[in-house]
Amino acid sequence: MRRLEPAGLADLAEAYAYPDTTPWLRGNMVASADGAATFEGKAGGLGNEADRRLLSLLRGLADVVIAGAATVRVEGYGPVHPREWWGDIRKGRPAAPPLAIVSRSLELDFDAPVFTEATARTIVITCASAPEDRRSGLEKHADVIVAGEEEVDVAAALDALAERGLTRQLTEGGPRLLARFVAAERLDELCLTVSPQITAGDAARIVNGPGPASTPYRLGHVLEDEDFLFLRYTRRDDRGSS
Repeated sequence: MRRLEPAGLADLAEAYAYPDTTPWLRGNMVASADGAATFEGKAGGLGNEADRRLLSLLRGLADVVIAGAATVRVEGYGPVHPREWWGDIRKGRPAAPPLAIVSRSLELDFDAPVFTEATARTIVITCASAPEDRRSGLEKHADVIVAGEEEVDVAAALDALAERGLTRQLTEGGPRLLARFVAAERLDELCLTVSPQITAGDAARIVNGPGPASTPYRLGHVLEDEDFLFLRYTRRDDRGSS
C-alpha cells in the first residue's frame, strides 16, 4: 500500500489517468468506516486535506463534473475553478471543466455563483417534463441538455455529454444519482475514500437506490494518508480491464 501524500502531481495524475476507452464515467465518493455517505448531512464532513486535494485532481483530469441538484444545494457547490497546481494536466483543453447539474425540477438558484462565476459555462441536464416556467429562463444562465421524457435518462445524458467531446466524465453523486448510473450499468470506475470514522445514524450509503443484484469491480490500487484509505475500482468487464 502506497501513501497518497507526499506524492507528486505527476505520480498522482498517472495513478488516476483515464483509460483510452471513451466515454468513461468515474465516480468519486467518500464514506465512513461504517458505510455512511454523509456526516451531519454533508459528505464534506468525512474528508481530510488529502481527500480534498484528490478531489481537485480528479476534477482537473476530467472533461466534465456531474452532480445531482440536491448535492449542489446541500454541499453549497460553486463552479470548478482552475488550479495553478494542476500544472499541464489540462494542456490543450479549457482551463477548467464545466459542472453539469442533473435536475428534473430545476429548483436551482440561477443567480448563484455556480452559474454566475463559472469559468466554463455550467450545463443543466433535465427532462422534457421539467416545469416550463423554470426551463424558459434557464438558457440565459446555462447550456441545457434534455434527456428523457418524464425523468432524466442518465444514459442518454452521458451520451449527450460525450457528443460534445466531454468523454472523460466524473460524477460526485450524490448517492441517488450514483445509484441511477449503476442501475444503467454506466459506472465504469469508482474512486472511494474511506474515512476512519464511525458515524452510526441513518445516513445513506454512497449508492442509494435500486440497481443490479451485483456489479463486480476490480481493485486497481489502494493509497493511504493519515488513516484514510483511497481505493480505485474499475468495472470487471472488457471496459474495466485496463
